[in-house]
Amino acid sequence: MTTADQLLAIVEHLEDRVKLVTDGDRVIAFEPPTTERAIDAGLDEPTFNRLITAPWFQEMVDDIIETPEFAEPDASPTVVLGYARDVIREYIGKRFEVDS
Repeated sequence: MTTADQLLAIVEHLEDRVKLVTDGDRVIAFEPPTTERAIDAGLDEPTFNRLITAPWFQEMVDDIIETPEFAEPDASPTVVLGYARDVIREYIGKRFEVDS
């Protein structure tokens, strides 16, 4: 059973994996999540594993990395990083079900 709080903790954990590689080029990297790190962070392991093995997970990662290509040219690196992290919430919010 997955609660909204458990899922939010996982989303925040994944958002922390999104990094701005260089300020000048606005390059986004996504550090692959591991079950071991999720457990160390106190996250719900079954929910975490269900999420990272979802058929759309890699598509989400690709969209995260491609975020700078779709951002306005004058958007600051910090704004682009925020957009990239927002991709996680959008994907999970639309595709991952939470138990009531």
